Amino acid sequence: MFNHRLAAVLRRLEILEGFLAVYLNLDEVIRIIREEDHPKAALMETFSLSDVQAEAVLNMRLRSLRRLEEMEIRKERDKLDDERRSLETLLGSEKRRWTRIGRDLDATIKKFGTGALGDRRTTISEPPKAIDLSVAFEVDREPLTVLLSREGWIRAMKGHNLDPAGHRFKEGDDAGVSVECQSTERLCLIASGGKAFTLKAADLPRGRGFGQPVRTLLDIPQEDRIIAMFAVREDGKRLIASAHGRGMIVADSTMVAEKRTGKQVFNIKPGEAVFACMEAIGTHVLTLGENKRALIFPMEQLPEMSRGAGVALQKLGEFTLRDIRTFTMADGLVWQEGQRARSAADLSAWEARRGALGKAAAQWMLRKG
Repeated sequence: MFNHRLAAVLRRLEILEGFLAVYLNLDEVIRIIREEDHPKAALMETFSLSDVQAEAVLNMRLRSLRRLEEMEIRKERDKLDDERRSLETLLGSEKRRWTRIGRDLDATIKKFGTGALGDRRTTISEPPKAIDLSVAFEVDREPLTVLLSREGWIRAMKGHNLDPAGHRFKEGDDAGVSVECQSTERLCLIASGGKAFTLKAADLPRGRGFGQPVRTLLDIPQEDRIIAMFAVREDGKRLIASAHGRGMIVADSTMVAEKRTGKQVFNIKPGEAVFACMEAIGTHVLTLGENKRALIFPMEQLPEMSRGAGVALQKLGEFTLRDIRTFTMADGLVWQEGQRARSAADLSAWEARRGALGKAAAQWMLRKG
């Protein structure tokens, strides 16, 4: 503030000095302005003016120039010169500056703290009644199956339990993720970079064509790929895990993003990526590393967060996750469809606290499920 004022004072002083330099030679000034091809340069040379001073003289109307009074100019210059010295002294001492600031604050409090200038001039009234816009934006509720191809083309087809053989894809493309939902619901897409994106099912292209590239609907970074897609449930929760073995529980509602750019949910380090995003149902979590070591721990040991880097699921060292499952211990774990459920007794060897190293996996765990 003080530096800004000092700069303004110095500029005005420079202009006033220019006025004083030409005051006694008004006729010559007028002649130069009227007759010279380059009056600014001529003024600077004739009266030894700076660029700023010459510009100020040129910008004045001639009749105003004639009305200038030397005593008024000198009076303003002297006053500004005193202010300049005061500002320079103030800027040279931190103690003086704080004293001045305190004095200015006291004056402001005295002027605006109470009374006509300090009292509220607006009144706070009751908020207007809410307007129900649901009718205007009403969407007919109908069952949809949303298809997201491997190459990122998305479309919605009417109905559930659709025959996968009836789905058509572009040449070189294939089935990716499919979600059964209602047309009134929103879909959440989780990208490998840890961002969550939201689409309205009713806004998706319909029909049996190829659909539309999902990147034209959302600003998904080019280096990211879609890890999961699901319908947002009011009480739904998801387990999100990174390839390097960190994870957390996130509520569906906290992942809803209002913008195309999405919302950062899982914070990952450079070179890492989201490995899986699955419904957080059951009582236990099984993690399996590329080091072929497995670990089972209670799901309640995972924190629920709206955003973060998660916590260690399993100590993997230089390895990454190979698989992750959630299940209810009382019901057992079915690793592959058609196999028997592994009971709590069968799984007890791999039970430990979250973040442990785990034990060598059984052969049935190493088969892709």
